[in-house]
Amino acid sequence: MTSRLRIGVDLGGTKIEAIALTADGRELARQRVATPRGDYGATVAAVRDLVRDIETAAGASNAGSVGVAIPGAVSPATGRIKNANSTWLIGERFDHDLGAALDRPVRIANDANCFVLSEAQDGAGADARCVFGVIIGTGTGGGLVIDGSLHEGPNLIAGEWGHVPLPWRDEDDGPARPCYCGKVGCIETFLSGPGFAHGHADRTGESLTAEEIVVRARRGDKDCLGSLARYERTLSKALAMIVTVIDPDVIVLGGGMSNIRSLYDRVPTLWQSYAFSDQVTTMLRPAQHGDSSGVRGAAWLWPLEATT
Repeated sequence: MTSRLRIGVDLGGTKIEAIALTADGRELARQRVATPRGDYGATVAAVRDLVRDIETAAGASNAGSVGVAIPGAVSPATGRIKNANSTWLIGERFDHDLGAALDRPVRIANDANCFVLSEAQDGAGADARCVFGVIIGTGTGGGLVIDGSLHEGPNLIAGEWGHVPLPWRDEDDGPARPCYCGKVGCIETFLSGPGFAHGHADRTGESLTAEEIVVRARRGDKDCLGSLARYERTLSKALAMIVTVIDPDVIVLGGGMSNIRSLYDRVPTLWQSYAFSDQVTTMLRPAQHGDSSGVRGAAWLWPLEATT
């Protein structure tokens, strides 16, 4: 590469967003377009054109490094996309095809991994050696950064804490439900936004969205306060497992459920009862870059020396 420009792309199911950053993380330009749903060839072309447009908008004279966050992963066995909820990507060699379209190498990673990489580089975990990032929204994902580098593991599943059983589960957590992965009782089925709503409905018979439950809890609704307290306890168990197994310096929360402010006070108090330590000094912090963490993390997929 002959430019210090970093290009990050967040390929979502409904929109594709691109960002241009300087080597030190300063934003130069940002653009987004609609995703051509169901059309793989058009998706590759849309990302190609968006990268070219963002470089022009940033005033770049040379091609920058390109990283892409996707809702899935590359299979280490086949080199093709797997586990993508944008199903038209599955089975395709997306990094190869986009690299050919742009005439340069590209790197791709799971969107949760890009989230934690962004927060570890210049966000809520920038002062930490080991950062675990958690997304609790419509799903539950995670990722791990150690010494500034993304750790994905040989199977590219490091950090997928949403698809292990909830530890120390008891009656207060509510019934175990099937997960889309084919298992029963995964953490995601308890801690995702829909999981939170299902838990409230199981106990009260009241069908509310996660957001509605939180709003009513803030107004003093007894049932919603009870559901929120149970959610805080369940989250503390799940994160205590991460503390015990990984012992990160910082855990960063993202996704819609991360906007519940009480989590940052209550969970670090509650997880003390479950983690295998007499004292837990791990910090729990909200994401600094919010919804922008995915696209920013994609831009950080290339090391600094690759952009010089």
